[in-house]
Amino acid sequence: MNWDWNAVSGFMPHFWDGLLVTLQVLVIGSLISFVLGLVWALLMRVESRWVTWPVGAVTEFVRNTPLLVQLFFLFYVLPEWGLTLSALTTGVIGIGLHYSTYTMQVYRAGIEAVPVGQWEAATALNLPLRRTWTAVILPQAVRRVVPALGNYVISMLKDTPLLMAITVLEMLGEARLFSQQNFQFTEPLTVIGVAFVVLSYLASLLLRALERRLVH
Repeated sequence: MNWDWNAVSGFMPHFWDGLLVTLQVLVIGSLISFVLGLVWALLMRVESRWVTWPVGAVTEFVRNTPLLVQLFFLFYVLPEWGLTLSALTTGVIGIGLHYSTYTMQVYRAGIEAVPVGQWEAATALNLPLRRTWTAVILPQAVRRVVPALGNYVISMLKDTPLLMAITVLEMLGEARLFSQQNFQFTEPLTVIGVAFVVLSYLASLLLRALERRLVH
């Protein structure tokens, strides 16, 4: 195998473009999954089957169908119903929605892990329900689930190449396009592989730092 550094230098401008798209998808998709997952978790605690049954059915359906199928549906089927989104917007919404069904279960476990005494203390102090959640329950629950949420961020990072199927040129999409145009596959794909390893490692370091800060 002959390694061509000229191919690497020629690919790097495309790599930076793809990296920017990957990070956009990761950051915005993570925010969507964290916020929406918390909404799902809170709705599942409502004492009404008219709320919990539809939420449970939707989240189970999303969690148990492949992300790629969901991306195809959002990108190719919704336009037939009059709703057209850009490829990048579709990818961000799709990955955020998909992973929100997983973060919902993480939040649920964190909320259930809060000691019963905390609920009783809030009731004894006659705290309003909103205050009980925002000042007592959620801070403790979120602190417990940070490692699990961080693992899903890394999983989202590794799933961003699926967006190539709906024409989003993230890192792997840029590498594939460059390779097909220049008939050089080894160098761009190697660069992408190394980039994913580095990004995953940096994300894990950030997660550990955040976890230590929340613990102390």
